[in-house]
Amino acid sequence: FTNAYSVFDWGPMPDKIPRKGPSLCTMGADTFERLADHGVPTHYQGVIVDGDPSSLAAARTPPTELAFDLARVPELPETNRRYDYDAYFDAASTNVLVPLEVVVRNAVPVGSSLRRRRSPRDCGLDQANWPDHPVALPEPLVEFSTKLEASDRYLDRQEAAAIAGPVALPELEELALAVNEVITARAEAVGLTHQDGKIECVLTDGTLRVGDVAGTLDENRFRYQDQQLSKELLREYHRQHQSTWVEAVTAAKTAARQDSRTDWREQCSRSPTPLPTPVVATVSKLYATATDAYTGRDWFGVGSLETAASAAEQLTAPGG
Repeated sequence: FTNAYSVFDWGPMPDKIPRKGPSLCTMGADTFERLADHGVPTHYQGVIVDGDPSSLAAARTPPTELAFDLARVPELPETNRRYDYDAYFDAASTNVLVPLEVVVRNAVPVGSSLRRRRSPRDCGLDQANWPDHPVALPEPLVEFSTKLEASDRYLDRQEAAAIAGPVALPELEELALAVNEVITARAEAVGLTHQDGKIECVLTDGTLRVGDVAGTLDENRFRYQDQQLSKELLREYHRQHQSTWVEAVTAAKTAARQDSRTDWREQCSRSPTPLPTPVVATVSKLYATATDAYTGRDWFGVGSLETAASAAEQLTAPGG
């Protein structure tokens, strides 16, 4: 886990966020161990301590490496943005990454793409329009998106089922909902609200397991009081303070789709500029204090989540 970050599918941004890598690793390990306690299958073996896989409790400092069972990720053939998923699974039908992300939503934050794709009534809410504040959903909502394509896109159930290959969508939903239940319960226990999250899955000898990492500020969106605790904070900061770059990214992606190309980044007319040093410091502290709160252990010793969240709130406040 490194301190690099990416937003809007750009790839590595010009900055690094100190403490971000160990924060993600620590939260992810904590989540994997909670999933194991609840019988949820994962690929996790432990954190690396002195060169060997160990439990998170054995780590004396925030870890930066996880040990996990490997899975194959075959090449996904592509021609003019048409992807051959049959060839993908022909190359590896077991011990393979399922080429989907499974998203579970408990709430709909203001910045959620769901607001552009579905109406409130489609999501079980008795209102015609989305309000300008986060909205809790009556039941968790499961969605599917691509994982290995040039740009992520949300899928209807028919296309998701085709991409999932030998894995049935209800199996993916069941696993994702089990993960969501564990993370949501932990968040509530420490005073956080778990709004949504995504998982990746691997198929090993007929068993579906959670892959990659889960329960972090990059894979999930949490709230503490009125403050967003996730990478969404960085996205929103860029929307406000580098809007011309964000607009250029959107335009490049649109043009690439229209021309059936995947090289949208090379065609983008602008590149992002580095974040101001105080912004980097504020985001770094937010990652660290959120990790301490979620895990219940003072890994970083950089103060309270309340103070960090208050400072982070100012980054995207009017005039911030």
